[in-house]
Amino acid sequence: MADEQALDEVVRFTSDLIRIDTTNRGGGDCRERPAAEYAAEQLAGAGLEPVLLERTAGRTNVVARIEGSDPSADALLVHGHLDVVPARAEDWSVHPFSGEIRDGVVWGRGAVDMKNMDAMILAVVRGWARAGVRPRRDVVVAFTADEEDSARDGSGFLAGEHAALFEGCTEGVSESGAFTFHDGAGRQLYPIAAGERGTGWLKLTARGRAGHGSKVNKENAVTRLAAAITRIGEYEWPARLTPTVRAALTELALLYGIESDPDDVDGLLHKLGPAAKLVEATVRNSANPTMLEAGYKVNVIPGEAVAYVDGRHLFGVEDEFRATLDELTGPDVDWEFHHRSIALQAPLDSPTYAKMRAAVEEFAPEGHVVPYCMSGGTDAKEFSRLGITGYGFTPLKLPEGYDYQAMFHGVDERVPVEALHFGVRVLDRFLRTA
Repeated sequence: MADEQALDEVVRFTSDLIRIDTTNRGGGDCRERPAAEYAAEQLAGAGLEPVLLERTAGRTNVVARIEGSDPSADALLVHGHLDVVPARAEDWSVHPFSGEIRDGVVWGRGAVDMKNMDAMILAVVRGWARAGVRPRRDVVVAFTADEEDSARDGSGFLAGEHAALFEGCTEGVSESGAFTFHDGAGRQLYPIAAGERGTGWLKLTARGRAGHGSKVNKENAVTRLAAAITRIGEYEWPARLTPTVRAALTELALLYGIESDPDDVDGLLHKLGPAAKLVEATVRNSANPTMLEAGYKVNVIPGEAVAYVDGRHLFGVEDEFRATLDELTGPDVDWEFHHRSIALQAPLDSPTYAKMRAAVEEFAPEGHVVPYCMSGGTDAKEFSRLGITGYGFTPLKLPEGYDYQAMFHGVDERVPVEALHFGVRVLDRFLRTA
């Protein structure tokens, strides 16, 4: 059981890490090193020997290994990223990098995504050192850079250049799972992530005939691009159920006493009410136009126009995703991947999933654990290159009315102190027995 010092430390560590501005603006504009040094200092205080690694100066990662009691057991990776997305102070109720603790809540960018989990890991590890606890399996702890952009300086770099540090790791846990979801009818759901949609950020390029804005032009690149992104934006993707999403729908249908019809996914989602939010974004692929670039003067028709699309595809249907984009863009618009990562799928019948479920149920016996698939992606995609199966497990007990999903990249990101305490207890229980 986590001690009182661990409960105090998780709050302090969360606040301290938030105060270290690790804003990732993309394109290499970030410096995680101060946060990495802070994490390494806490790990060293637990008797570990953390290694600091950089592909690019200032873009620092931290890795440490805790030796388990069973040398024959596979190792477990526990990882969190140190970077955060930008935040404009004028939009917030408190300064986003203040780490202010007010009325039992820790405020600031990273409070949920995901310096809270970084702090939980540090608090648990230090609690073990004080109590002389050794986990059953080797536990490899990693704090990464660059998750909020390309991962090239973070998990991609670690998986590609330092695979030896993760020797023996077969499974990993990280963000976005085991949080309280209130369904509005008195039930508390705890979704544990066992899959992620793949990322397909697209660059669309339309080419045409440049000319004077006053002349008729049937080869207008802007018109061609606009037609393509309209088709993409209005396209209704068909439902495609992965094993994780199918299991989530089955368990939710049983919980709510609803007949599950796999041929009427949208009808089932409607019957689930608010609980449908857990799965509705992952029953199909998606593609949302997000950026446009064209022209340089109002009376000049440009010869080229560019758009960017945030595409996401489910496990096992990337070929269908590609073929659909070929059809939607048409003959006058080319497309390519601006950034691409694979979709993930994790087994629900594994002992590790069962132990995550048991850890949540011990401290939230009133809750209902269900599987779910993340609509976005995490560093687990890069670590999967090493054969590591990834789960989303950042336990938080949240009060009703707290919109967990809205905290990700949102204004006034914050986390209750009691949620952090719950997270430490559950993570400690899981990691001791995993």
